[in-house]
Amino acid sequence: MNAVLLIQCPDRSGLVAEVTRFLHERGGNIIRLDEHVDQAIDRFFMRVEWQLDNFEIESKEKIKQIFQERIGHKYDMQYEVHFTDYVPRMAVFATKASHCLYEIIYRTQSKSENWNVEIPLVISNRDSLRDNVEPFGIPYHFIPVEKGKKEEAEKKQLELLKEHNIDFIVFARYMQIITDDFIAKFPNKIINIHHSFLPAFIGPKPYHSAYERGVKIIGATGHYVTNELDAGPIIVQNIQHISHKDSVKDLIRKGRQVEKIVISEAIRLHLERKIIVSGNKTIIFD
Repeated sequence: MNAVLLIQCPDRSGLVAEVTRFLHERGGNIIRLDEHVDQAIDRFFMRVEWQLDNFEIESKEKIKQIFQERIGHKYDMQYEVHFTDYVPRMAVFATKASHCLYEIIYRTQSKSENWNVEIPLVISNRDSLRDNVEPFGIPYHFIPVEKGKKEEAEKKQLELLKEHNIDFIVFARYMQIITDDFIAKFPNKIINIHHSFLPAFIGPKPYHSAYERGVKIIGATGHYVTNELDAGPIIVQNIQHISHKDSVKDLIRKGRQVEKIVISEAIRLHLERKIIVSGNKTIIFD
């Protein structure tokens, strides 16, 4: 079992040495270390992973407590400690499109992908994907979102998420705008795939807009959900080259392939604790 420490704080000399000394003196064998300084805002970011086999602090809670006492408070650090033996529980939300949902289920169940995650349930505002999900042994919950009753639907969703101890959520082309109250319960824990290379061509029909503009690339964006629609911290983006020969159907077909890659990569980075969110930006240590 390994531990992963994610740190951000005001930059100053000696931070890397302080953290590595803390781990070394307690028997921690560091197997990966990445750090970055954003000079524009004078802020330090660090990800360090170490083995716990011979680490003298056995309790997970004690690790956090002692780190805070010795280093965290001293440097005004914001930090998280994660452990690789924990299997996160991911809820997937979907509407009608199935390609991202299928990709997520495949990668979750494929041993070759080595995703350390469980899907306790899929939630949808349509009932059309039930027969495609339940054969995989994943419970499917149909919760319609009627006009003027969004909060009622979200209450049912949140009850299910609490019942299943969900750690984070993925919107696999879930075509509903959620409320600020819902987002506040999962800060930087809702991953959305937007079928556009944000911030360009936002809205419900980006491929049509791209076609009308005669673009030469299309793309997809995986990002965390915030109160500002489609403007949360970007995790992954990718593109696909196109030409004047491509129709809207061609753009949609090619775009869906990119969407599957992007949503999968965003989930992987989240699972491997390689993302630090700073304001509306992400630092990706991969």
